[in-house]
Amino acid sequence: MSKVATYNLNGEAAGEKQVADGLLELKRGAQAVLDAVTAYRAGIRAGTASTKTRDEVSGGGRKPFKQKGTGRARQGSIRSPILRGGGVVFGPHPRDYSKKINKKTAALAFRRALSEKIAAGAVVVAEGLGSIEPKTKAVAVLLKKVGGGRAVLFVTAESNKNLNLAARNVAKVEVTTAAQANTYQVFRYPVIVADAAGLEALQARLSEGVEQ
Repeated sequence: MSKVATYNLNGEAAGEKQVADGLLELKRGAQAVLDAVTAYRAGIRAGTASTKTRDEVSGGGRKPFKQKGTGRARQGSIRSPILRGGGVVFGPHPRDYSKKINKKTAALAFRRALSEKIAAGAVVVAEGLGSIEPKTKAVAVLLKKVGGGRAVLFVTAESNKNLNLAARNVAKVEVTTAAQANTYQVFRYPVIVADAAGLEALQARLSEGVEQ
C-alpha cells in the first residue's frame, strides 16, 4: 500500500490515507506520458507566426534599373529576398501544431504520471478544502508546509469557487477537478494537493485501466 499524507488547513499532519499498489501503473506508460505531454504542448501553440513571400510584399512591380550599363548586379524587383524590405524565403506561415493521440494512450499516460507522483509521496490530502475561505491567507500556510515554494496543483472532486478565489493570486498554483486533470498538469506540478473526495476520484481514474 502506498501512503498519502493528510494535513489540515494549518499545515499540521492529520494522519494518512492509503492507495492500493495494484492501482499504480509503474511498469509501462513512460512513452505514453511523453506523447501526451508533447501533444498537449503542441496543442497550445498559437501557430500565428507569419511572413510574406516576394509575391505578397507590396511594390516591386517595376524593374528598379536597367539591365545593363550600370555596373551593378541585375535586379528584377526591389522585393527580392536578397534586398531589404523584400520577401522572406522559407519563413513561417500560420499552421496548426496540434497532435493527436488515441484514448487508450492518453489514459495510460495519465495513470503512469499519477502513479509516479503517488509512489514518490508527491500527492497529499488537505482536509477542509470544501469549507475554505475565499482568501489568499487561507491557503498560504498550507502551501508553505506542503509546497515549500514549489508549484502546487489543487485537485478537488467538484468545482470549488472559494478555493479558486483563494489560490488565484498565488504564483505557481493551479486549481482543477479530478475529472478535468490531465497528464501535463500531473507531470508539470511537483506537488498535488487533493481533498479526500478528490483523491477517491483520482483513484477511480486509476482503476479504469487495471486489468481484471
